[in-house]
Amino acid sequence: MKDKKGISSTQRALNLWAVILIAWSIYRTYFKLPEWFDEFLAKPLVFVLPVLIYIRSVEKKDIFSGLFINKDFKIFIKEFFISFGVGLILLLTALVSIYLRFKKISFIGHFPTFEMFGIIFLTALATGITEEILSRGFVLKRLYEESKNAYSASFFASILFFFLHVPILFANNRISGNMLLMFMMTDLLLSMVNGLIMIQRKSLTVPILIHTFYNVVIALALI
Repeated sequence: MKDKKGISSTQRALNLWAVILIAWSIYRTYFKLPEWFDEFLAKPLVFVLPVLIYIRSVEKKDIFSGLFINKDFKIFIKEFFISFGVGLILLLTALVSIYLRFKKISFIGHFPTFEMFGIIFLTALATGITEEILSRGFVLKRLYEESKNAYSASFFASILFFFLHVPILFANNRISGNMLLMFMMTDLLLSMVNGLIMIQRKSLTVPILIHTFYNVVIALALI
Protein backbone atom coordinates (compact mmCIF):
# COMPACT_ATOMS: atom_id res chain seq x y z
CA MET A 1 0.00 0.00 0.00
CA LYS A 2 1.36 3.40 -1.06
CA ASP A 3 0.77 6.81 0.46
CA LYS A 4 -0.09 10.00 -1.44
CA LYS A 5 3.58 10.43 -2.42
CA GLY A 6 3.72 6.94 -3.94
CA ILE A 7 5.89 5.51 -1.17
CA SER A 8 4.96 2.01 -0.02
CA SER A 9 4.90 0.93 3.62
CA THR A 10 7.88 -1.32 2.97
CA GLN A 11 9.87 1.56 1.50
CA ARG A 12 9.12 3.65 4.56
CA ALA A 13 10.26 0.80 6.81
CA LEU A 14 13.50 0.44 4.82
CA ASN A 15 14.05 4.19 5.05
CA LEU A 16 13.87 3.89 8.83
CA TRP A 17 16.28 0.94 8.71
CA ALA A 18 18.75 3.09 6.70
CA VAL A 19 18.55 5.88 9.28
CA ILE A 20 19.19 3.34 12.05
CA LEU A 21 22.20 1.94 10.16
CA ILE A 22 23.69 5.42 9.72
CA ALA A 23 23.15 6.26 13.39
CA TRP A 24 24.69 2.94 14.47
CA SER A 25 27.69 3.37 12.16
CA ILE A 26 28.36 6.83 13.56
CA TYR A 27 28.08 5.51 17.11
CA ARG A 28 30.48 2.62 16.44
CA THR A 29 32.96 4.93 14.71
CA TYR A 30 33.17 7.67 17.32
CA PHE A 31 32.28 5.95 20.59
CA LYS A 32 34.30 3.10 22.12
CA LEU A 33 32.20 2.21 25.16
CA PRO A 34 32.04 -1.08 27.11
CA GLU A 35 30.18 -4.00 25.55
CA TRP A 36 27.49 -3.94 28.26
CA PHE A 37 26.66 -0.35 27.30
CA ASP A 38 26.39 -1.28 23.61
CA GLU A 39 24.14 -4.28 24.18
CA PHE A 40 21.94 -3.14 27.07
CA LEU A 41 21.61 0.59 26.33
CA ALA A 42 22.86 1.66 22.89
CA LYS A 43 21.20 -1.06 20.80
CA PRO A 44 17.80 -0.81 22.52
CA LEU A 45 17.85 2.95 21.95
CA VAL A 46 19.14 2.84 18.36
CA PHE A 47 17.66 -0.44 17.08
CA VAL A 48 14.45 -0.98 19.02
CA LEU A 49 13.02 2.34 20.19
CA PRO A 50 12.63 3.86 16.69
CA VAL A 51 10.94 0.63 15.51
CA LEU A 52 8.46 0.64 18.38
CA ILE A 53 7.64 4.31 17.81
CA TYR A 54 7.22 3.67 14.08
CA ILE A 55 4.86 0.71 14.59
CA ARG A 56 2.69 2.61 17.05
CA SER A 57 2.67 6.08 15.45
CA VAL A 58 3.04 5.41 11.71
CA GLU A 59 1.59 1.93 11.19
CA LYS A 60 -0.76 2.26 14.18
CA LYS A 61 -0.40 -1.43 14.99
CA ASP A 62 -0.06 -3.49 18.15
CA ILE A 63 3.62 -3.92 19.02
CA PHE A 64 3.47 -7.71 19.47
CA SER A 65 1.58 -8.49 16.26
CA GLY A 66 3.66 -5.92 14.39
CA LEU A 67 6.82 -7.87 15.24
CA PHE A 68 5.55 -11.50 15.18
CA ILE A 69 6.02 -11.80 18.95
CA ASN A 70 3.88 -14.61 20.36
CA LYS A 71 2.55 -14.07 23.88
CA ASP A 72 1.39 -17.68 24.42
CA PHE A 73 3.57 -19.22 27.18
CA LYS A 74 2.97 -22.83 26.07
CA ILE A 75 4.12 -22.01 22.56
CA PHE A 76 7.14 -20.20 24.04
CA ILE A 77 8.20 -23.35 25.95
CA LYS A 78 7.92 -25.45 22.80
CA GLU A 79 9.92 -22.93 20.79
CA PHE A 80 12.55 -22.72 23.53
CA PHE A 81 13.31 -26.45 23.21
CA ILE A 82 13.42 -26.18 19.41
CA SER A 83 15.88 -23.30 19.72
CA PHE A 84 17.94 -25.14 22.33
CA GLY A 85 18.28 -28.10 19.96
CA VAL A 86 19.48 -25.80 17.18
CA GLY A 87 21.83 -24.16 19.69
CA LEU A 88 23.41 -27.53 20.49
CA ILE A 89 23.95 -28.15 16.78
CA LEU A 90 25.62 -24.72 16.50
CA LEU A 91 27.83 -25.54 19.49
CA LEU A 92 28.93 -28.89 18.04
CA THR A 93 29.59 -27.29 14.66
CA ALA A 94 31.68 -24.57 16.29
CA LEU A 95 33.68 -27.11 18.31
CA VAL A 96 34.46 -29.15 15.20
CA SER A 97 35.45 -26.01 13.27
CA ILE A 98 37.71 -24.78 16.08
CA TYR A 99 39.33 -28.19 16.49
CA LEU A 100 40.00 -28.59 12.75
CA ARG A 101 41.68 -25.19 12.65
CA PHE A 102 43.62 -25.13 15.94
CA LYS A 103 43.79 -28.87 16.76
CA LYS A 104 42.33 -28.06 20.17
CA ILE A 105 39.17 -26.69 21.77
CA SER A 106 40.13 -23.24 22.98
CA PHE A 107 37.77 -22.84 25.92
CA ILE A 108 37.60 -26.39 27.32
CA GLY A 109 40.63 -25.91 29.58
CA HIS A 110 39.34 -22.68 31.14
CA PHE A 111 35.56 -22.75 30.99
CA PRO A 112 34.10 -19.54 32.48
CA THR A 113 32.76 -19.36 36.00
CA PHE A 114 29.01 -19.49 36.61
CA GLU A 115 28.90 -15.71 37.06
CA MET A 116 30.87 -15.08 33.86
CA PHE A 117 28.71 -17.52 31.92
CA GLY A 118 25.60 -15.74 33.23
CA ILE A 119 26.95 -12.43 31.96
CA ILE A 120 27.77 -14.01 28.58
CA PHE A 121 24.26 -15.45 28.29
CA LEU A 122 22.47 -12.25 29.31
CA THR A 123 24.58 -10.21 26.90
CA ALA A 124 23.90 -12.70 24.11
CA LEU A 125 20.17 -12.60 24.89
CA ALA A 126 20.12 -8.80 24.81
CA THR A 127 21.90 -8.87 21.44
CA GLY A 128 19.51 -11.48 20.07
CA ILE A 129 16.45 -9.52 21.15
CA THR A 130 17.51 -6.15 19.72
CA GLU A 131 18.98 -7.43 16.45
CA GLU A 132 16.13 -9.84 15.73
CA ILE A 133 13.47 -7.23 16.47
CA LEU A 134 15.05 -4.89 13.93
CA SER A 135 16.22 -7.37 11.28
CA ARG A 136 13.54 -10.04 11.38
CA GLY A 137 10.49 -8.78 13.26
CA PHE A 138 10.56 -5.38 11.59
CA VAL A 139 12.43 -5.56 8.25
CA LEU A 140 11.87 -9.17 7.15
CA LYS A 141 8.21 -9.25 8.20
CA ARG A 142 7.43 -6.25 6.00
CA LEU A 143 9.49 -7.53 3.06
CA TYR A 144 7.62 -10.83 3.23
CA GLU A 145 4.21 -9.21 3.55
CA GLU A 146 4.87 -7.27 0.35
CA SER A 147 6.62 -9.96 -1.74
CA LYS A 148 4.91 -13.11 -0.36
CA ASN A 149 8.16 -14.91 -1.23
CA ALA A 150 9.90 -16.36 1.82
CA TYR A 151 13.23 -16.99 0.08
CA SER A 152 13.70 -13.63 -1.64
CA ALA A 153 12.51 -11.75 1.46
CA SER A 154 14.87 -13.75 3.70
CA PHE A 155 17.78 -13.27 1.32
CA PHE A 156 17.33 -9.51 1.06
CA ALA A 157 16.82 -9.18 4.83
CA SER A 158 20.01 -11.23 5.34
CA ILE A 159 21.99 -8.79 3.19
CA LEU A 160 20.67 -5.92 5.31
CA PHE A 161 21.52 -7.90 8.46
CA PHE A 162 25.07 -8.29 7.16
CA PHE A 163 25.43 -4.54 6.55
CA LEU A 164 24.19 -3.93 10.09
CA HIS A 165 27.12 -6.03 11.34
CA VAL A 166 29.83 -4.42 9.21
CA PRO A 167 30.58 -1.68 11.81
CA ILE A 168 30.66 -4.33 14.56
CA LEU A 169 32.86 -6.86 12.75
CA PHE A 170 35.46 -4.37 11.55
CA ALA A 171 35.62 -2.59 14.92
CA ASN A 172 36.41 -5.82 16.80
CA ASN A 173 40.18 -6.24 17.14
CA ARG A 174 39.80 -9.93 18.04
CA ILE A 175 38.28 -10.75 14.64
CA SER A 176 40.50 -10.52 11.56
CA GLY A 177 41.68 -12.43 8.50
CA ASN A 178 40.05 -15.81 7.90
CA MET A 179 38.08 -15.49 11.12
CA LEU A 180 36.49 -12.27 9.82
CA LEU A 181 35.48 -14.05 6.61
CA MET A 182 34.05 -16.95 8.62
CA PHE A 183 31.96 -14.61 10.77
CA MET A 184 30.67 -12.80 7.69
CA MET A 185 29.54 -16.06 6.10
CA THR A 186 28.00 -17.44 9.31
CA ASP A 187 26.14 -14.15 9.86
CA LEU A 188 24.53 -14.52 6.45
CA LEU A 189 23.72 -18.20 7.05
CA LEU A 190 22.30 -17.50 10.52
CA SER A 191 20.18 -14.71 9.09
CA MET A 192 18.77 -16.87 6.29
CA VAL A 193 17.91 -19.72 8.66
CA ASN A 194 16.34 -17.39 11.22
CA GLY A 195 14.37 -15.62 8.51
CA LEU A 196 12.88 -18.78 7.08
CA ILE A 197 12.07 -20.09 10.56
CA MET A 198 10.30 -16.87 11.52
CA ILE A 199 8.22 -16.86 8.36
CA GLN A 200 7.34 -20.55 8.72
CA ARG A 201 6.37 -20.29 12.40
CA LYS A 202 5.04 -16.70 12.30
CA SER A 203 6.99 -16.11 15.50
CA LEU A 204 10.11 -14.15 16.46
CA THR A 205 10.83 -16.26 19.55
CA VAL A 206 12.83 -19.01 17.85
CA PRO A 207 15.09 -16.59 15.89
CA ILE A 208 15.81 -14.64 19.09
CA LEU A 209 16.77 -17.77 21.00
CA ILE A 210 18.83 -19.27 18.14
CA HIS A 211 20.65 -15.95 17.81
CA THR A 212 21.27 -16.00 21.57
CA PHE A 213 22.72 -19.52 21.58
CA TYR A 214 24.85 -18.64 18.54
CA ASN A 215 26.30 -15.61 20.32
CA VAL A 216 27.03 -17.70 23.42
CA VAL A 217 29.00 -20.15 21.27
CA ILE A 218 30.96 -17.32 19.65
CA ALA A 219 31.72 -15.73 23.04
CA LEU A 220 33.00 -19.05 24.43
CA ALA A 221 35.14 -19.62 21.34
CA LEU A 222 36.78 -16.20 21.76
CA ILE A 223 37.65 -16.61 25.44
